[in-house]
Amino acid sequence: MTTAIGFYLVIALTGIERLAELIVGKRNLQWSLSKGGVEFGQGHWPWMVALHTGLLAACVVEVAWFEPRFQPLLGGAMLVVALGCQGLRWWCIHTLGHHWNPRVVVIPGAPRITGGPYRWFAHPNYVAVVTEGIALPMMHGAWRTALGFTLLNALLLRTRIQCENEALRTHLDTP
Repeated sequence: MTTAIGFYLVIALTGIERLAELIVGKRNLQWSLSKGGVEFGQGHWPWMVALHTGLLAACVVEVAWFEPRFQPLLGGAMLVVALGCQGLRWWCIHTLGHHWNPRVVVIPGAPRITGGPYRWFAHPNYVAVVTEGIALPMMHGAWRTALGFTLLNALLLRTRIQCENEALRTHLDTP
């Protein structure tokens, strides 16, 4: 049970980190809108909130209900991966600065940001999201949650990335 409590603490800390993201995102949303920003994809935003909240809740419920045996090697490796995901996520947030938002908001005519992790690929934050969706639950063997989140997230990210790509393509001053 001690390892489960440690796992629940990691999940709680992840929830606090998500709240910090929402605070930063709200501030950045106000900044972007004041600069003429346009929001896209409002229809899928509530689904994203529900899915990501559900991930954290399902991690707790699955471990409490099924009591999977903690495997130290897997748990430790997944903790390192999850921490790496947090590093990548905050690198994305730092690189985008005021332009970062968990919503899809584009300031028409703004230049596309190509520094930081964006110099290597278009959606590095989603790499963090996908990887963390596996790593967090697998820290304590919650494979059902990892599988369920991965499948649902794949469907949602397909819509999200299409929305984001279209918004960027039509509204940014891209070279």
